[in-house]
Amino acid sequence: MNERWHERNEAQHAEVGPPDRYRWVRRLITALIIFSGIALGFMFASDVMNSGLLFIIIIIALVMTHEAGHFFTAKAFGIYVHEFGVGFPPRAWAFKYGETEYSVNWLPIGGFVRLEGEESAAHPRSLAVRPRWQRLIVLASGAVVNLILPVILFATALSWPHEVPVGRAEITNVVKGAPADLGGLQAGDLIFEIDGRDATNVSAASRYIRLNVGNTIDILVRRDGEFITLPVKARWSPPEGQGPTGIGIAPSVTAPDGRPFTETEALPPWESIPQGFRQTWDTMILARNEIIGWFRGSSSPQFAGPVGIADTVGEIARQQETASDAVSPLLEIAALLSINLGILNLLPLPMLDGGRIFFLMIEIARRGKRIAPEKEAFVHMIGFLVFISFALVITFFDISRIASGDSLFR
Repeated sequence: MNERWHERNEAQHAEVGPPDRYRWVRRLITALIIFSGIALGFMFASDVMNSGLLFIIIIIALVMTHEAGHFFTAKAFGIYVHEFGVGFPPRAWAFKYGETEYSVNWLPIGGFVRLEGEESAAHPRSLAVRPRWQRLIVLASGAVVNLILPVILFATALSWPHEVPVGRAEITNVVKGAPADLGGLQAGDLIFEIDGRDATNVSAASRYIRLNVGNTIDILVRRDGEFITLPVKARWSPPEGQGPTGIGIAPSVTAPDGRPFTETEALPPWESIPQGFRQTWDTMILARNEIIGWFRGSSSPQFAGPVGIADTVGEIARQQETASDAVSPLLEIAALLSINLGILNLLPLPMLDGGRIFFLMIEIARRGKRIAPEKEAFVHMIGFLVFISFALVITFFDISRIASGDSLFR
């Protein structure tokens, strides 16, 4: 049956008419136009092109890792994989290995895996005919890989030589009546631990407080040569400018120009890998807290599209003195983007993996009775159109922000 289906499928996709003798000429002309545009961009707008190139490299790496999760799990379960593509059509180059075609396409943002029968069960090796647990693994595998990849990225960033602020956080002021004031914190206290974790600098102290929003945390401080542990409530919705606990902090030691001292650090793997796991988990908690904060009114959603993210990536790179200095922060932002991509794809939204998983959950709840394939496909198409419209709006605002000289960091 499989052989008959392959013969029929190949016949349907066979070229009609004489071969296109000018295909490679057109491809060559297209390539020359694209590369000429890139060269002109580097000549007259090098910062923009560098930002765009870094963004494309990061996005392709993250998306292809995501698609590799779908690809390998589908292969493991014997699902027919038509194509594994880097970038989006029109196609630039392709080759076939086994039953799968591997392609490189001209639009270099993302990639895809084309499986047989994501909704229809017409083919015996389609995704739709596999057991529900196998379909769930295939659909969720891409997002799961995106949530695991940051462990490696964070660990590599920590192992690469990078600058770390020196100097613990000193409390500069305490808002009267705020949780810090009620808990007994005072200006001049030097923070050593927050909720049992070593707060080595201002950044760490701020992050540990934000990780525990909504909870009462134990803050270990040194005051007049003595160590004191004080319980402080971290609020969800503080008054503007006060922060969760109502304290202001600054580095305890600074250079003459007011900037914090830094030192170069490169952790060995036996330290960076566990910290990579911890940073990945912490980032997920911070993402959860941010979303909860939207509903509690303590923060508002801030969105950035491809243009905005590319500008941010370029800004981070430009802030570094050498290319080597940019490696660690770029790995960190790649880890953050990977986590965002993983979480986004698990949301039950049409077109995304989470949307397909949602339809699978409906099928399970209905004891195997599926939504009609054409209805599911229609929902995903509507979701795609909404997503594209939203992306265009976000891109417009990103371009407007960049043109006005604003930054996501301000």
